[in-house]
Amino acid sequence: MISSKATFRFGKGPNDIGSSRYHLISACEGSLKRLGTDRIDIYHMHGFDALTPVDEVLYTLDTLVRSGKVRYIACSNFSGWHLMKSLSISERHGWAKYVSHQGYYSLVGRDYETELMPLALDQKVGAMVWSPLGWGRLTGKIRRGQPLPKQSRLHKTAEQGPPVAEDYLYRVVDAIDEVAQETGKTVPQIALNWLLRKPTVSTIVIGARDEKQLKQNIGAEGWRLTPEQVAKLDAASAAPVPYPYWHQRQFLERNPLPAAESQ
Repeated sequence: MISSKATFRFGKGPNDIGSSRYHLISACEGSLKRLGTDRIDIYHMHGFDALTPVDEVLYTLDTLVRSGKVRYIACSNFSGWHLMKSLSISERHGWAKYVSHQGYYSLVGRDYETELMPLALDQKVGAMVWSPLGWGRLTGKIRRGQPLPKQSRLHKTAEQGPPVAEDYLYRVVDAIDEVAQETGKTVPQIALNWLLRKPTVSTIVIGARDEKQLKQNIGAEGWRLTPEQVAKLDAASAAPVPYPYWHQRQFLERNPLPAAESQ
């Protein structure tokens, strides 16, 4: 599968950024040339462009799909209303719809579950998860009362990623360690397996420094956490949800949560 992205700046010119018709067509042609192919399987909008009409963005993407240069379109880092508005406009005009949303989701970053997961379930949009190990926090190198390894990307990535409270992080890692002892699996494998069991998650984007890390990450599939282990990890990583979602959860009889585990 060949995937590419557009929207973020790719040059110094005023039209080298965004999701305008000009930039998307130029970016797509550039990707095809650099990749040495005549089509892109999944073409992502790397972010929402609030300065370009959504109709223009989707009409352009539909044109690329009809031309055969793009097979499916997807988005990344959209908020719920960004995605829902886009899907509504595509449906209204009969244009190609976003079939996937690439977003951040991990055992120490569960914001995706609040709004985007229910939306994706309702609209049948698959999730492609980036940074599934919480910006390197769930690689097994962080432990309560232990310093970070001297040579580790964590010194940078932990500062670049979204903030995670230490007590919360250690609580999650402690729970993962308990499950690791029960399963004989590694911390990253458990964190990735937990994600693969979640509703809407179609695939995860993994990064590996070497072959050893790649094989370890691939080992996250082919087995399943038990419902009790999933529940233990869910409880340890639970975090307060914003309004109106905490209020809606008082009426689960009419606002049920997504199923705990994908089938």
